[in-house]
Amino acid sequence: MSSINNVIFDLGGVLIDWNPRYLYRKIFNTEEEITWFLENVCTPEWNDKQDGGRSFEEATNELIAKFPDHESAIRAWYGRWQETIGGRIHETVELLAEIKESKKYKLYALTNWSAETFPWALANFDFLHWFDGIVVSGVEKTRKPFPEFYQILFDRYQINPAQAVFIDDNIKNVEGALKVGLPTIHFQSADQTKRELVKAKVI
Repeated sequence: MSSINNVIFDLGGVLIDWNPRYLYRKIFNTEEEITWFLENVCTPEWNDKQDGGRSFEEATNELIAKFPDHESAIRAWYGRWQETIGGRIHETVELLAEIKESKKYKLYALTNWSAETFPWALANFDFLHWFDGIVVSGVEKTRKPFPEFYQILFDRYQINPAQAVFIDDNIKNVEGALKVGLPTIHFQSADQTKRELVKAKVI
């Protein structure tokens, strides 16, 4: 990774603290109840479909038909979606700022995020405007770890993946990136990521 000229960030879990438990701790009484709900009703697989472009209305109606006793909690997922956001992850935003201020790299974001909620993120996180480009799964109707999603970024911004590094917290997305020739750092903390960027001579 010695000839890097593009640094690509995931957003949720790397720069933005997103966790449905923040919301559901206000709705359910115990962590066990929340865990059951997130594993059986509003599951990651269900949420992935919205990241891939499915509408909130269709997604919500599907679950209410299956779990009518949980209608209120299901509607809260999108009705109170902003309560799932804990804010920026300050240490990683500082790392992003450091890379930006070096003026050595183009900065991009590649995010699995619904098209319906991403405008709120743009309006509420100023650092999203530091990027030279952002590719949003819900807009493109495909998502990580599918190869075509990474390719959209490469084609749109003329990125040679061999001259880029991608930072993502989801191991499936890391593996997907590696399959398309995109060197990747598996984000676990800002400190760990900074050490790997130093090792790669990005900073």
